[in-house]
Amino acid sequence: MPEQPIHLTSTGPPETIINPHDSDALAALAEATNAPTEEQKPLIAEIITRWPSFLDGWVAMGQLAQGPVEAYAYFRVGYHRGLDALRAAGWKGSGYVRWSEEANRGFLRSLLGLHRAAAAIGEIDEEERTAQFLMQLDPSGVPDGE
Repeated sequence: MPEQPIHLTSTGPPETIINPHDSDALAALAEATNAPTEEQKPLIAEIITRWPSFLDGWVAMGQLAQGPVEAYAYFRVGYHRGLDALRAAGWKGSGYVRWSEEANRGFLRSLLGLHRAAAAIGEIDEEERTAQFLMQLDPSGVPDGE
């Protein structure tokens, strides 16, 4: 394997910010989450059908899931879509992805939801990996209320 120098700076690892989502998707999600409870899930399903890379939509579906297995599936899709979004924003597999950046929260919430769902179904290895990954991405930790 060829040796590659590691680029170190005085500011630490690089920081990546995911490109913001379409304002129409954000507006549609706000409208869907304000609908009566029984209408929310089908409305959000329509949103992620229209905007399949919209991470906040996958998070919303995970939060509305009926049980941890269903939640795990939605959060896992959001997590993988988020990895795609990070790569598109220049992420090279390491560095900070901070909660303080609004555009990063869909990915981080997907990862946090995946972590919690993994714990709920007894997927201990994944629970540990996701906890470690969350701390690597933002060492300040998960904000209160998340």
